[in-house]
Amino acid sequence: MARATGCNLETIRYYEKIGIMPDPPRSTKGYRSYDDTHVRRLKFVMRSRDLGFSLEEVRGLLGLVDNRIQTCAEVQAMAEVHLGEVRAKIADLTRIERVLSETVARCTGDAAPDCAIIDALFDA
Repeated sequence: MARATGCNLETIRYYEKIGIMPDPPRSTKGYRSYDDTHVRRLKFVMRSRDLGFSLEEVRGLLGLVDNRIQTCAEVQAMAEVHLGEVRAKIADLTRIERVLSETVARCTGDAAPDCAIIDALFDA
């Protein structure tokens, strides 16, 4: 399954341990036996993580799917909350980029011991 999805083997084991992925059936020799359902679920988890959903949020989404009680409205509400969090992070990063850019621009880059960046960090 690691090869089929590009997911790290240790990550798959971790997802199984925390219940995000179900334990697969085992062969008579004890090897895990994954099927297309496992691969599809892991791809869902990976894509959700790529979009920044926390493991608890992924668990919530999967809970809606597993219990077959999801409505588009419930999923939309969860995604809207997450989108708000993403937008807040973007705003924070934009502010950080602006302040850092202004601070770096004040630095002369000389070999002198005085540094505008160090001064700005102490004065903050």
